[in-house]
Order: sequence, then C-alpha cells, then structure tokens
Amino acid sequence: MKSTYNDSSKNKKLGKFFGEIFSYNSSLKLYHWQVTGKGSYATHIALDQAIDSVLDVIDRLVETAYAQFGDIEVTIKETPTPKDIIKHCENFYLLLQDGRELFVDDYALSIFDDYQEAIQQLLFRLKRLQ
Repeated sequence: MKSTYNDSSKNKKLGKFFGEIFSYNSSLKLYHWQVTGKGSYATHIALDQAIDSVLDVIDRLVETAYAQFGDIEVTIKETPTPKDIIKHCENFYLLLQDGRELFVDDYALSIFDDYQEAIQQLLFRLKRLQ
C-alpha cells in the first residue's frame, strides 16, 4: 500500500488548490470593501459573514493536509476584484467541486463540506437577501 506521505504530485496539486482558496477569500474582501448601491449593506454583511466562517475552515483544511502529506508549497496568485460577485462565487463553487477529489479521508471531506456549505450560504444571501 502506497503511503500518502511525501507525494510530491499530490502536494503540488494541493498547493495550487490552497492558493486558489486563499485568492478567492481575498477576492471576497476586495469586493466587500468596494460594494455600493442598492442592497449593498446586505451584500457587505453577507460577505463579512462568509469571510469569517471560511477562515477557520481553511486553516483546518490546510493544517490537516500538512499533517497527512508533509510540507506543501502554497502560491497565492494575484487577486483582482470580481465584477459580478454572484457569478464569481458560482464559478468558485465549481472549482471546489473539482478540488474535492484531492481529499479522500472522511475527516478531510467533512472539513471540505463545511467550506462548501459556507459558499452555498453566501450564494443564498447574495441572491435572496437585500
């Protein structure tokens, strides 16, 4: 049975994926700072809640991956401010679906589920609450 430890291919994929997650989280904050107009307060609060809820989840996910796979080089790409926050969140959710395959253990998937739930709650708030 092959050990999951020190799998350089897996570590590279995880590093890229974690970089995407951190970039996404930063994009939410960038949008949060500049949102104006009708419904802006509800959007501002929804983004604040999402950012707060995913920070702990990201930390748990990354730390458990480090424990399981060893050091992971995470590179965070340049992060532009999204133009359409709902489309941005929907596209990110699709990226999450693709990244799910990187996590096979029940405990890691449970943490991952928490992250996906937070994004779905954000989408609900952005679409329905004004």
